[in-house]
Amino acid sequence: MSAISPVAAEELLRDLVAIASPSREEAEAAAFLVGWMRAAGYDEAFVDEAGNAVGVVGRGESEVILLGHIDTFQGFPPVQVKDRVLYGRGSVDAKGPLSTFAVAARRAKVRDDIRVIVVGAVEEEAATSKGARHVVANYQPAYCVIGEPSHWDRITLGYKGRLLVDWRWEGGLSHSAGEAPSPAERAVDYWLRIQGRAAEHNRSIDSIFARLDVSLRDLRTYQNGVNGVAEMTIGFRLPPDVDPVDVAAKLETVEGATLSTRGAERAYTADKNSALSRVFRRAIRASGGVPRFLYKTGTSDMNIAGPGWDCPIVAYGPGDSALDHRPDEHINLDEYLLAIDVLTAVLESL
Repeated sequence: MSAISPVAAEELLRDLVAIASPSREEAEAAAFLVGWMRAAGYDEAFVDEAGNAVGVVGRGESEVILLGHIDTFQGFPPVQVKDRVLYGRGSVDAKGPLSTFAVAARRAKVRDDIRVIVVGAVEEEAATSKGARHVVANYQPAYCVIGEPSHWDRITLGYKGRLLVDWRWEGGLSHSAGEAPSPAERAVDYWLRIQGRAAEHNRSIDSIFARLDVSLRDLRTYQNGVNGVAEMTIGFRLPPDVDPVDVAAKLETVEGATLSTRGAERAYTADKNSALSRVFRRAIRASGGVPRFLYKTGTSDMNIAGPGWDCPIVAYGPGDSALDHRPDEHINLDEYLLAIDVLTAVLESL
């Protein structure tokens, strides 16, 4: 097995973060990671048909898939290290977890009947999950770990579902002193109705994970000849008992307005007491931590891989998810090294 030092592990993460890879522009980062895996002694390393970076350690029949994502949110703040903290886009979401996967898979002494497959998937941030969908269609693992930040001593078991609604109204303009509502007012009125219905749904619900959450993602108005136009995107975060198909079917129509939906995903919750969960808990305790479970209000590739494979699955990775997408996104390098130790122990215990 390759002795990847802590310094080399930190260099991998820093170099990967230094390559900008927003959704649909991941090719350079994927090629870099494949090159690193080849140099580290992976049995196979390649870019697949979807553009994912894929590395394979071992030649056994039983697949363990470590599914991270190599794309990031937009923007590219300066990459720098200060006092053992790495700043840069993707340091937390989710090149930190992906680099954890890449190092641990090579360090671990896995059983001869196991094949560990590391995937840096594309388009996770684009609500298309192109990379994850390709992987789910082409593999059938015994275990899966999704690469998302949860801190080194926590295990994520669930993600809410999602639905995005694009709403557009166009109609004749009138004088601003008149009584007819403006395009902006029509859009705001529709948004307030959606917001009110979500509040009514949540009236007797205390759990954040069980709530139906809505957000106004985007709103703009402009003039198109003699007409005024209002466009907006509304996001729904869906609890386990709410189907995005039902939400879409119940959306109210407004005269002059059109709407379309996209990014529909059902919520997913993994088994708290699966063999994989138990192994993670033991590994975290062995490294001095107290394991805890998380259920997140966002989505991840677990929403696709969980129902697609129906195998023991968790999400794991270093970093604070509260820093996702922020301009000061950063990760503690000591926590990153701890997460590598935990995942290495997990892989050796499966």
